[in-house]
Amino acid sequence: MLVLQWVVTETGSGAVAPRVIYYTLRLMMFILSFVLEDWAIHELIPSPRERRLAVVLVASSYVTWTYQTHTFSNAVETLVVLWSIVMIQRILDNKHRSSLLSSALLGSIVAFGVFNRITIPAYLLPPAIYLVPHFLQRPFSLLSLVSTFLLTSSLAIAIDTSFYNLPGSSLLHLLCTNPIITPLNSIRYNTSATNLSLHGLHPPYQHLVASLPLLLGPALLLLYHVRKPTLSILSAFSATILLSLIPHQEPRFLLPAVPLVLSSVRLPKSEILKKYWFGTWIIFNAVLGILMGVYHQGGVVPAQLWLGQQQQERGLGMTEVFWWRTYSPPMWLLGGQEVVTVDLMGMKAGEMMERLTEAIGDCGERGSRSIGLVAPTSSTELDAWMLKSKKEIVFDELWITSRHLNLDDLDVEEDGIGETLARVVGRRGLAIWKIRRFCADSE
Repeated sequence: MLVLQWVVTETGSGAVAPRVIYYTLRLMMFILSFVLEDWAIHELIPSPRERRLAVVLVASSYVTWTYQTHTFSNAVETLVVLWSIVMIQRILDNKHRSSLLSSALLGSIVAFGVFNRITIPAYLLPPAIYLVPHFLQRPFSLLSLVSTFLLTSSLAIAIDTSFYNLPGSSLLHLLCTNPIITPLNSIRYNTSATNLSLHGLHPPYQHLVASLPLLLGPALLLLYHVRKPTLSILSAFSATILLSLIPHQEPRFLLPAVPLVLSSVRLPKSEILKKYWFGTWIIFNAVLGILMGVYHQGGVVPAQLWLGQQQQERGLGMTEVFWWRTYSPPMWLLGGQEVVTVDLMGMKAGEMMERLTEAIGDCGERGSRSIGLVAPTSSTELDAWMLKSKKEIVFDELWITSRHLNLDDLDVEEDGIGETLARVVGRRGLAIWKIRRFCADSE
């Protein structure tokens, strides 16, 4: 981003537009995934024939060209897991040497991964067990790994402490009095049932019956024909089991498992079965690519860009903007504009209405305050609230897009499949409302 800022400054264009930064980051993640993911697969699979199949399957998976091109921490985690396994494989293959360099690189990669996402150990536990005999015979290799792990972790703590504390105090003082240790904070947050309930609680079989089928589709049928119990497939199985113990489960938590599984399976031997499988694979990825890459939560980024642009050009005239039932809005897309953003996440409808009613306040000498609400148009609770409150609260629709699906709001058990699809798909969209109390004296 510093290079991009320099280029824009040199051309006299002023600050870099958030839209330019967004697409630059997407391009950067595409290049990183294209290079590092394929490179890791080449390292892990010695057979040229099996390697070609693995590269084709990974490249044709919709997960690769949707999730992996985003700046998700899960996309970065995928690259970290793959290259950690590559380093472990290098250490195991080099039986006659200490592999100090590979051990040192492994320590740095794992430390970076842990500070990116705390779930990294779930993927690396079985592969790491294979290293125990090596480290017992070559303790300097273990010392190399631990040293770089601690060094990288210390650097990460220093960077986070400097970034998340107010300027003014020296970094050394902050590290001694208020260090920011991201993995520790993540563990504290995710071990609280109250915190997890804000994001949604799921049964322990959620990953098995929903997440894996959604990510792998027809490739799940190939698990009966795994080449052999490689480090990759052991890592995928381990993560699926361990992450299923966590009450909150999302498909993106298993993103690293996709290339691990696809690089470990074989196609059916029958030519007819192979042809039908490839046809199903192509259709599955085309449909899911459009659904997850274009529509699912697709209005979040355009809405945030619109809010920032409107604030810059003419002002929003709203004290706060509340986001409900969407992904957390990226704050940097506001382009530095001062827009107070409140993420209500998956708060219950009744609690959301109380929160917004309290925020607009009562009618005073200058009328009530105006706030913003960004929410999916498929939330029927809003219809009832608008109808019930039409004489008290004014809802002005400022912006809307139909390119948005809220697949996190599926309630098949209560509404049934037909009614749920009619609501989520038929009423797809994301809107921005300006909400204020109806004050007769101020109208």
